[in-house]
Amino acid sequence: MFRVLSISFLFFVCTKALAQSFTLQQCIDSALAHNIPVKQSGLLSESAAVNLGQARYNRLPAIGSNIFHGVYNGRSIDPATNNYINNNFNRDDYQLNGSVVLFNAGNINNLIKQNAAAYEASRMEWQQAKDNLVLNVILAYLQVLNSEDVVASAKNQAAVSQKQLERLDVLNQQGAIKPSEYTDVKGQLMNDELAIVNAQNTLESSKLALSQLMNRPYNKAMKLERIDVNEFLTAYIASADQVYQNALQQFSLVKAVESRRQSFVYGSKAARRALFPTLSFEGSMYTYYSNTFRTATGKVPYDTQLENNMSRVLGLNLSIPIFNRMQQRNRVKLADIQLKNSELEEDRIKVQLRQDIEQAHLNMTNAFERYRVLQEQVAAYKESFQAAEARYNSGVGTSIDYLTAKDRLDRATINLISAQYDFVLRKKILDYYNNSNAANR
Repeated sequence: MFRVLSISFLFFVCTKALAQSFTLQQCIDSALAHNIPVKQSGLLSESAAVNLGQARYNRLPAIGSNIFHGVYNGRSIDPATNNYINNNFNRDDYQLNGSVVLFNAGNINNLIKQNAAAYEASRMEWQQAKDNLVLNVILAYLQVLNSEDVVASAKNQAAVSQKQLERLDVLNQQGAIKPSEYTDVKGQLMNDELAIVNAQNTLESSKLALSQLMNRPYNKAMKLERIDVNEFLTAYIASADQVYQNALQQFSLVKAVESRRQSFVYGSKAARRALFPTLSFEGSMYTYYSNTFRTATGKVPYDTQLENNMSRVLGLNLSIPIFNRMQQRNRVKLADIQLKNSELEEDRIKVQLRQDIEQAHLNMTNAFERYRVLQEQVAAYKESFQAAEARYNSGVGTSIDYLTAKDRLDRATINLISAQYDFVLRKKILDYYNNSNAANR
């Protein structure tokens, strides 16, 4: 007995653990934390940050060293006398070089600005990827709630049919009604139960879609915190043009293409600046050691050779591009082409954005009108069904009248639930364009 109770208790605990409950914010956080494309977009932004840092570091001096150790065999030049010898000897060379750019016509500064704009563009593209994901999670979350309401409504409709069938079963056994009256309602109950099965399948599909956005394993026991959609069932105030103007100011994708175009502007300037001379200050130190180095007193020590053979050079280096097979001038032309293409891309994005907002606003307006009409339809059909039910229960009406009224009310009720959520979804899409943060509220 104790073992049975223990197993039952463990089953209850496991079932409760599997029945995970999520709020909208938890769903959003999970999606942002586990979505692979968003993470990849973040890595691209990090790469752009590294490129920007390198562009800034290019202002600093460049310092390097070379160390060489060689074993010479055969005919070689003696480093001590500069004469040819045919002996084996060892030689070590040490060199330290340094240079700093003094003037390059602002090329480094333009490259810094180019990479800064590219980093800002990648950062906005990353933000856009996150905004898109958040919107999709919100829409999927609302779709689950919509499906749950449809399931609940279908069950209520089946309960009404079940109650009516139980009443008719008694009357049918007593022979007080025609058998067809009973079978008609029984058929309606089967139809209601089929509607429950279909609605439940749609609900599970909605849960699966949300789980995939969250990048979590599908769990049939998933529960979502309810949201009162009635709070959002108000007319949308902003016009399509107002939403578009706001989107031009704050929409991440618009900022991204504007920054990307600005990056190509500086890229074009940098390509032109590369046609100018570059002036740099350079210095180097050099010394070497050879085991053939000897004096009248004998072999010269290692450290003495390094000190005696030390040479230092300081100077200015002016690099003047004269002719490099038109490579740099073609780079300028390619940079200009990229700039023109980025300008066209910016125009395309803004035109597409305006068209998407106009379509979204039209869809929202149509959804709101449909919701209002369905409200009135449900109210009318509810009165009609109540009258038909009262007549049928009193034996005055027929089953055909009763089932027709019930079917109309059931379909109108389901349509109203869908219309409510469809309107809220359309509003959320406009909020996404109008103010990205508003879509999260």
